[in-house]
Amino acid sequence: MQEDFHYYATYCAAFLAGYDHYESLDICYSAQFVDMCSRTYLSGIKARTDAATTQLQLEMMDARTDIMGLQDITRIWASFHFLPKDLYATHKFRTRRYMNKYRLICGPNSDLLVKTVELARAGTLQAVGIAMHVLADTWAHANFAGTPSLVINNTTPDFYEIYTDEEGKEVEKKIHFRHNPSAADDLDGDNFTNSLYQGNEDSVMNLGHGRAGHLPDYSFIKYRYYPAWGDYHELIKDNPSDYMHAFAQMVYAMRYLRGEEESFEKDTYAWDVIEPYRERIDSILRKRQLNACADWKALGEELSGREIPDFDVNEYQVEYELVNKEQKREAFLGKFIKAALAQKGMVSSEIYKSGNLLGGFVKELLIKGRLS
Repeated sequence: MQEDFHYYATYCAAFLAGYDHYESLDICYSAQFVDMCSRTYLSGIKARTDAATTQLQLEMMDARTDIMGLQDITRIWASFHFLPKDLYATHKFRTRRYMNKYRLICGPNSDLLVKTVELARAGTLQAVGIAMHVLADTWAHANFAGTPSLVINNTTPDFYEIYTDEEGKEVEKKIHFRHNPSAADDLDGDNFTNSLYQGNEDSVMNLGHGRAGHLPDYSFIKYRYYPAWGDYHELIKDNPSDYMHAFAQMVYAMRYLRGEEESFEKDTYAWDVIEPYRERIDSILRKRQLNACADWKALGEELSGREIPDFDVNEYQVEYELVNKEQKREAFLGKFIKAALAQKGMVSSEIYKSGNLLGGFVKELLIKGRLS
């Protein structure tokens, strides 16, 4: 997902869940900041770099892919962007090494999602925002894993967009990929950018949904493709439906986090709360555009009657840098760092307890997980 959903749509969901304007801003800022909080950023403000929630392209170019490097990559991407659906999934006639990666495939409504939301209940608004980022990405990034793997994340080049024509019939058209990361996706020409095929199993080019480009991040698109983990059988991804479920589940989750719901249950959504706005939301989700920020922002400002400022990655940097060490814990970024460490530690620990070493070792995590 992108800023349009993680920032503006999350603001809308938070406000509908009952948070006030300023609380909603803290939540949506934290949700979007997950995509910005890299080691490079944390090093620049002299914060602990193991709280990183993402990796920049330049960082990925230098990333190691030995076992320690793979564990580091997996801790970040599986914890925040590709939450595993089933750490105990079974698949006949597969090696243990294969299964360790197969079990990291992302999907919604997992036991780990319940743990993620419950973890945020005892935390801050920053923790809520992080949890909402993770929740939303379980829908957008479903069927890909947050670890480099050719046998899991590769696809064939055969992607087809499914859309409704002027006569109301579902038709298809082939999607074309190119490998220029600096080129914007071209909706009119059906030209999209994806990662270059790499035959090395552990190449960072085979991390997450790189082989599908940004298709999982666009709410409007429905498409079919052929993933490696599914033995290259057809799979249809319906983003408008998935994003609607993500939004309704965020509202439900945040109602739980506010104490409006007694428990957080899987496959449960606040359809009743969003019903007055569902048609409007659906029209935003289905609008064919690369960026829906303006539409979500307009809805959010109509809901609250307040202005939603543009996201500024450096908004809280000065506050964090100026306060002393003891006060950093209570600064906005200090609270975000603490929540990020808690989420990363919880997910990595669950991966380890499942018998999978791709998330690292519990002893190491316990040592690093303390907020100094």
